[in-house]
Amino acid sequence: MRIPKTKAAWRRLQPSNLREAFRLCKDYARQHHRRTVPAIAELIDETEDTLYKWLSNGKMPASKIPAYEHACGIDYVTQYLALRGHKLLIDIPTGKAAEMMDLNELQLVISQGMTLLMQFYQDQADPEETAEALTKILGGVAYHRANVACDEPELDLFAGAE
Repeated sequence: MRIPKTKAAWRRLQPSNLREAFRLCKDYARQHHRRTVPAIAELIDETEDTLYKWLSNGKMPASKIPAYEHACGIDYVTQYLALRGHKLLIDIPTGKAAEMMDLNELQLVISQGMTLLMQFYQDQADPEETAEALTKILGGVAYHRANVACDEPELDLFAGAE
């Protein structure tokens, strides 16, 4: 898998296995936060050797996953575990009004996903790619639904959390 260059491209990635999820988190930390494995290990209070072992075999204690993802700045492991359990995760809305670009991007995701779905039913699209596109549609729509359901959508509930 090629490493994306932009944060938007990183957000569209979905790991296909647990080791890949750990690796993507590490690669993201390296590219966007300039954190090496030793730096991540120090942040999660583990030895470098232990972290390398966990990354190579994909077996990290569940209690360390939130700290690892926080140190890396992205949550691919949680996303993978949720998808593996047939669950859909959405970010908690910050309570601020959606920008037009957000809505335009959602429209593009929906259009691309529906195109893949039609192609899938004609045996012309990959099932995994189609499922990934549909998951993105559901997540985007669920996010906006939750944002609309807020009592005060213009209130910045988590300002500065990004």
